[in-house]
Amino acid sequence: MSLDRRAFLLRSAAVLGTGGVASATTLAAGAGADAAPSAGPGLATRIPFDGPHQAGILTPKPAHATFAALDAIAPDRAQLAVALQALSARARQLSQGASALPSNDVDAPPADSGTLGTAIAPDALTVTIAFGASLFDDRYGLAKRRPARLTRMEPFANDDLDPARTHGDVLLQICAGQRDTVVHTLRELMRPLRGALALRWTIDGFESAARSPDPAGSRRNLFGFRDGTANPEVADRALMDRLIWVQAGGGEPDWTGGGSYVVVRTIRMHVEFWDRVGLREQENMIGRARDTGAPLGGAGEHQDPRYDVDPKGERIPLDAHIRLANPRTPKTAGQRMLRRGYNYHRGFDAAGQLDQGLVFVAFNQDPERQFATVQRRLDAEPMVDYVTPVGGGYFFAPPGSKRAGDWVGSGLFAA
Repeated sequence: MSLDRRAFLLRSAAVLGTGGVASATTLAAGAGADAAPSAGPGLATRIPFDGPHQAGILTPKPAHATFAALDAIAPDRAQLAVALQALSARARQLSQGASALPSNDVDAPPADSGTLGTAIAPDALTVTIAFGASLFDDRYGLAKRRPARLTRMEPFANDDLDPARTHGDVLLQICAGQRDTVVHTLRELMRPLRGALALRWTIDGFESAARSPDPAGSRRNLFGFRDGTANPEVADRALMDRLIWVQAGGGEPDWTGGGSYVVVRTIRMHVEFWDRVGLREQENMIGRARDTGAPLGGAGEHQDPRYDVDPKGERIPLDAHIRLANPRTPKTAGQRMLRRGYNYHRGFDAAGQLDQGLVFVAFNQDPERQFATVQRRLDAEPMVDYVTPVGGGYFFAPPGSKRAGDWVGSGLFAA
């Protein structure tokens, strides 16, 4: 007997919301990490799912990530809401650790893939949920609730966007300490979404290991340079309120307060071409020494590049990446954004060239004021010959869920 799609979604939401899985596997939130004798300190790290803001934005960045964009195929608004509720419930459960215990009914399909065994450690897992502009079309009656600054990402001057790797109604950012945790999480999150959300594109990311003798040293990208050096300080709450978090009012719908706009850009790096460029030219294009990460002429990575004493660009070229990206002037201070990118490797293309690059991720209070303004400054930098943006999109990450039973995006569907 076939299962009605609405009944399936409703049952999934109810089951996941209570922390159990009917007739197959018992999932007890919080039990798995403590029950796993092999779980080391990293695997036992638990990051709260609920809070005023979603996890995965200001929280420390784990080593592995998957970004998955989905298209909404739910037949109506109610079923879309049920699926999103189930998504939060399952993400909350997995992020806090769980036990997957076999059921007595061996003929029933297991409610967990079992790829992590019976003890599912939290492993610093975060699942950040965001909505694309296309979700606010006329399908679900949400147009009047669209975040004011959420638009479709249009190509910039040097983009070559592949439609199959661009845009989406919903974005999932899944981050964890181990690759198998991320793979397991995506697979399990897709269970309650069948019939409501379908995968559009995915990209896997990884962070380079901490190889610097300086504990504060930034990780390297696939051009060999340190990335993320000049990020704003996430512990500065006032700064985060100015740069990252959307404030209620100011033309934004009330439900958006505490959320953030997300820019995702899959940027292919032409690494074979880059590897044939002299080190001095590479450093001049970036504006930093490759070995230390220090601004050219400086001694340490986090040293102020002091553009004010180099107005003609004799030390750091005027078109160097770091100079255009962050001119460090009072006028451009409000354009800073929080970058949270990952390296990627997707094998090679039909021409035998390595398909490697950067999953650029940035959280903004206003993507036009911040990301787009900076990107237009970078359109003429010399490094455009070595990179090609091929995918991604603009999304809005709602505020966090308040408690168990609440869900990310619930304010969007409130009466």
